Amino acid sequence: MKTIGIIGGMSWESTIEYYRIINELVNKKLSGLHSAKLLIESYDFEDIEKLQSCENWEELTKILIHSAKKLEKAGADYIAIATNTMHLVAEEVQKNISIPIIHIAEAAANYIKDKNIGTVALFGTIYTMTKPFYKDKLKELGINVIIPDAQQQSTINIIIYDELCKGIIKETSREKIIDIMKDCINKGAKGVVLGCTELPNIIKNADIEIINTTEVHCREIVKRILD
Repeated sequence: MKTIGIIGGMSWESTIEYYRIINELVNKKLSGLHSAKLLIESYDFEDIEKLQSCENWEELTKILIHSAKKLEKAGADYIAIATNTMHLVAEEVQKNISIPIIHIAEAAANYIKDKNIGTVALFGTIYTMTKPFYKDKLKELGINVIIPDAQQQSTINIIIYDELCKGIIKETSREKIIDIMKDCINKGAKGVVLGCTELPNIIKNADIEIINTTEVHCREIVKRILD
């Protein structure tokens, strides 16, 4: 078994899910008392969010490069960034280490392609929805991407940062996200990418194909470390 190095704490709510899912999948595959060989570098998300809010991606890149190098030096064979948004800097991080980053958007794109879903709506933080780093990975495989409108983007972003990252689950917020999903369905979406690793904590199912990027990413991680 290879060792996965996880850059987490963005937020810790989703990092918990990574730890749980990866270990469950490894044990399901190998049975017995098997669990994953992993290392975790976890951040104080308050510091990360402040840099995100002022779009200081240069500093954020330096921070993640530092973590990736530490994990590589500690024995990781692969790196996983346990959040969708920070994959915005993944390409620059990859240039500074010699082990592969398992990219969450690539894992999602391959899953969507395998499911033969031609058009998806992309939900996530404001950065994930508006910047090209995520959409481009999907479009490279011929997947059409619908982005919620500006007001809907703001609603989703507020729910993520003010509630989900703090472990707060509100039924009213779930209903708001479902309403946005319905609007995207009317615009042609055949699936919804939960492009924020906290979103699966509030949306478990819907009247449309749900792409849980946390789970999809973890499955790809386990495939790599067991290969």
